[in-house]
Amino acid sequence: MKLFQIEEPEGGPTDSGAPGAAIGIDAGDADVEVAISVGGNAVVLTDREGFEQALAVPDLDAPPHEWVELFARARVRAERAIARPVTHAVIAFAAAPDEAAKIRLTSAAEQAGLAVLRLAAAAELQPGAASATALTAALLAEDLAPPPEPGTAPIADIT
Repeated sequence: MKLFQIEEPEGGPTDSGAPGAAIGIDAGDADVEVAISVGGNAVVLTDREGFEQALAVPDLDAPPHEWVELFARARVRAERAIARPVTHAVIAFAAAPDEAAKIRLTSAAEQAGLAVLRLAAAAELQPGAASATALTAALLAEDLAPPPEPGTAPIADIT
């Protein structure tokens, strides 16, 4: 799979604090899946050949630095695949985290450079559906993400 971006003549955003892309992260299995949706079309993102990294999901009660590292690596996977900044995420888990875990996980995601749009159980995102949780999370992330700043170039095509 290849992603490419078509930019306007004025280039990318002038404000480095402008919102970037929003991704879906499925942390409900042994390894994380990262996905993005553009125009309602979601795709799971993978590392380039030769640069693969395992994104093993730690226990919910693991030390915060393990979650920070995981979320940072998920963000990097997405940024490399789409060649643009990623700033927001919807994160799904096998079961809904309790309030204390939500606070720890949200903090870890923020330390990794991701604003959490929603933390949820996979069943909340796709009750009874057979589609991949990461794809459903990416679709929701696209809907919940703040709009891009004027002058930013959207991703033109996912092939």
